[in-house]
Amino acid sequence: MGRLANRVALVTGASRGIGEAIALRLAEEGAHVAINFTSERSRPLAEKVKEQCEAHGVKAIVVQADVGSKPQVEAMFKRVEEQLGDVEILVNNAGVAPFEPFMKVTEETWDRTYNTNVKSIFMASQLAAKSMIEKRYGKIVNVLSTASLVVTSPVIPHYQSSKAAANMLTKGMAIELGPYNINVNAVGPSTVDTDMCTDFLTAPGMREKEINANPMKRLGTARQIGDAVVFLASDEAMQVNGHLLMVDGGLTVKAAQPEDHMEH
Repeated sequence: MGRLANRVALVTGASRGIGEAIALRLAEEGAHVAINFTSERSRPLAEKVKEQCEAHGVKAIVVQADVGSKPQVEAMFKRVEEQLGDVEILVNNAGVAPFEPFMKVTEETWDRTYNTNVKSIFMASQLAAKSMIEKRYGKIVNVLSTASLVVTSPVIPHYQSSKAAANMLTKGMAIELGPYNINVNAVGPSTVDTDMCTDFLTAPGMREKEINANPMKRLGTARQIGDAVVFLASDEAMQVNGHLLMVDGGLTVKAAQPEDHMEH
């Protein structure tokens, strides 16, 4: 049996990319998985993830919900509880990163970014924590970013500030929920080669720049993020709480400097 055998997990934004990889890794470790998706166009992708999870002998369902909407999040949890049971592992993965320079960011873009990247974590975690407190057991893992710690680009101030806010939210929840045997942690990916980054990475020279800027001289993979989430959701991490685990190849500990400084 896997490390998460028969645990009930909910992964938001799990129809593709990092969310898909996380759902599959949880299933590989024996967890029953609820796969959240937002729009009808993502349903076929979510159904495919469901089939892949079920191939590991676990139960899996797909649940449509805009995680920035409280009524939809409440309906999502109700369905998961009815079909799989109380959520024991919550992975708040859903996120958006619209590229817009500060002077062009609209109120609509700001609100959408914060609703998806911060408010959704608050609402989903609050609902999950109710049953976790009763059971005196629970794992909440938030998928953040290198942007939680450093300015990664000059054209996403709304995204960076939302990820920094989510980092502090993680720490605050960890302190309050810790006494109930609930671990609240986060993972911080650097650039991962998923469809969310396709346009960014196909810009002339951008992939090479991202690779060269990373101390490991490579991009991260979605599965590596899934591996980190599995660890934080397992009993091996029972004493890890309020921690942001960077899965970034050392990017956030490297000071910006010309490459010739490194060479000489």
